[in-house]
Amino acid sequence: MHPTGVTANLPATDLEEARAFYMDYLGLSVEEMNLGWVARFSTPDGRASVQVVTRDESAPVDSQLSVHVGDEVEEAYAEAQRRGYEIVHPLTTEPWGVRRFFVRAPNGTVINVVSHSDD
Repeated sequence: MHPTGVTANLPATDLEEARAFYMDYLGLSVEEMNLGWVARFSTPDGRASVQVVTRDESAPVDSQLSVHVGDEVEEAYAEAQRRGYEIVHPLTTEPWGVRRFFVRAPNGTVINVVSHSDD
C-alpha cells in the first residue's frame, strides 16, 4: 500500500460549534468539505487542516483515522483480509463518491481506508 495522505478524524458533537472553534478561533479559515456529519477545515495554503466527525453516515462505528490510498483500495482490502484483520465496514462505494472500508488496527483504532475519485 502507498498512502497518499493520512487524516485524523476528531470526534465532534456539533459541526457548527466545531466550525466556530477551528475556523474562527484557530484560523483554519477554509472549509474544504462539509457533508453534514463530517467536515474539514484548513488554512488557505493547505498546510494545516483538521477533520471532525459527528457520526459516520453509513458505517456502524466512527473511524479515528483516514488513510488515502488512491487506486489501491481493493488491494488494501484484500491484504487486510489475507492478514486476518477485522473488517469493521466492508469495501463500499459510498453515495458521496468515495470507495472505502474500515479495518481495526491491533490497538483497536478504527481506520478508514479510502479512495477519493480525485486521488
